Amino acid sequence: MFAYTLRRLMLMIPTLFGIMVLNFIIVQAAPGGPVEQMIAEIQGLGVEATARVGGRAGSETASSSKAQAGSLDRGGGKYRGSRGLDPEFIKRIERQFGFDKPVHERFWLMMGNYIRFDFGESFFRDRDVLDLVLDKMPVSISLGLWTTLLVYLISIPLGIAKAARDGSRFDAGTSVVVVLGQAIPSFLFAILLIVVFAGGRYLDWFPLRGLTSDDWNLLSWPARIADYFWHIALPILSMVIGGFAGLTMLTKNSFLEEINKQYVLTARAKGLTERRVLYGHIFRNAMLIVIAGFPSAFVGILFTGALLTEIIFSLDGLGLLGFEAALKRDYPVMFGTLYVFTLLGLMLNLIGDLMYHVIDPRIDFEKREV
Repeated sequence: MFAYTLRRLMLMIPTLFGIMVLNFIIVQAAPGGPVEQMIAEIQGLGVEATARVGGRAGSETASSSKAQAGSLDRGGGKYRGSRGLDPEFIKRIERQFGFDKPVHERFWLMMGNYIRFDFGESFFRDRDVLDLVLDKMPVSISLGLWTTLLVYLISIPLGIAKAARDGSRFDAGTSVVVVLGQAIPSFLFAILLIVVFAGGRYLDWFPLRGLTSDDWNLLSWPARIADYFWHIALPILSMVIGGFAGLTMLTKNSFLEEINKQYVLTARAKGLTERRVLYGHIFRNAMLIVIAGFPSAFVGILFTGALLTEIIFSLDGLGLLGFEAALKRDYPVMFGTLYVFTLLGLMLNLIGDLMYHVIDPRIDFEKREV
């Protein structure tokens, strides 16, 4: 397995590079870059989502914006909304954001820094990107980890029970629940939970913002734990509802495929109990694809499923950070988080593949053709 692991690690380099190149080209081609965002701030045209100005760029430009905005020069047509601003002022903003360099030079400089895990500072937050990611990580990790664990704890027993009772009333009844869970998007269910349980219209049992209460540090440890779960109950419930259906059906289909194989018929012919056959013989083979897929499932829930949930429940996590960075065209945050998440995703996918060999040593990737 060492040679296979080494090949996969080497393959991550061009994969990561290709992802960064593609996204860099797309983002550079998109209108409304950070220079235009700053111009909109200066002229008072920014919307609420992009109204905050801070950091090394904002602090310097805000102090001279009124004086420069009154310039008689009508140049600066390179950026939308820049007419009427002094071209020297526009160039100063470009230098602050690093846009005085050619595109290819900016990319290679960025990648050189990223190799050293130097992601620079946010354009609009006056903070190091890595510090921002580390600050937001606990919220997203909490949502992703608890959701993944609950999805597996619900889906695996339910899928096994449905396979063992295939065609029964239990199977038909639970299929209705599974179909509803598959059909209702998690963000719609989140809105429903807010309306019903978070003071939206009916009950006001759960908080709507944050991961903990303001006085969390003053509480005892049991009260802290209870407060933590009180805050994440609704967000996790909304994500579990949207995620358990697919895994349940995958577990059921995996068990049904194994139940009809010859080794199961042989085990039953030897007089083994159904429970012994199910958990002693079928379980290991049927659960191979389910358990080995845990890392990739965690990545999917953490980096995609939590985005709308964090926005809806006002949770200050990585999803909300990325959403605000995209709105404000905060390139250091956008590309820094993309680099970290892509690298983490590639590593977890490798761990998922290696889990196949751990669960079933008969699977040997060394014998596969490269």
